Amino acid sequence: MHNKIRLPRRTLLATFGAALAVPMLPGRGLAVTESAATGLVTQVTDEITRIINSGQTESGMINDFERLMGRYADLPTISQSVLGPPARSATQAQLRDFSRAFQGYMARKYGRRFREFIGGNVTVTGAQDLDRFVEVVSRVDMRGSAPFEVRFRVWDRSGSPLFIDMLIEGVSLVISERSEIGALLEQNGGSIDRLTQALQRVG
Repeated sequence: MHNKIRLPRRTLLATFGAALAVPMLPGRGLAVTESAATGLVTQVTDEITRIINSGQTESGMINDFERLMGRYADLPTISQSVLGPPARSATQAQLRDFSRAFQGYMARKYGRRFREFIGGNVTVTGAQDLDRFVEVVSRVDMRGSAPFEVRFRVWDRSGSPLFIDMLIEGVSLVISERSEIGALLEQNGGSIDRLTQALQRVG
């Protein structure tokens, strides 16, 4: 599979907006197959290709990206993992509101980079069942840069295949975002409610 998307090494992390630190995984998901996981990766890259080539305004692209995240990412799991230990003491309402705010934050933060993604190729090269999830391996080729590897982690605990992680050259999005969210939480006095409100204004 080839999709024309220019994907810078570090900002590519955000294109799909889904991640999960392995220690936060609560056991095994359902029995997602390698074929289903690979199909999800193909769907996502095809959809992003459509968005970046749609000729929309920046705000339109961001809105489409936010909807894409809602469709293809396990956002409750992702947001709780990014929030880290404070998620354990949060109420269900707080977790729900934080998840929604995090989705919008990610869409704004990275959706603005879409125009930089035109011109590269993403090639799915294989998949492996790692028990708790299936890891789909792909290679990103960019003009003027050496190819690099991207690994997508997929499970179907919710009943359908969804992203729970993405690693660029071994770096997980959740690790990057957990650090930023943790700093923002500290700035807001450790209050999840104030953090959620802050996320609605940044990105």
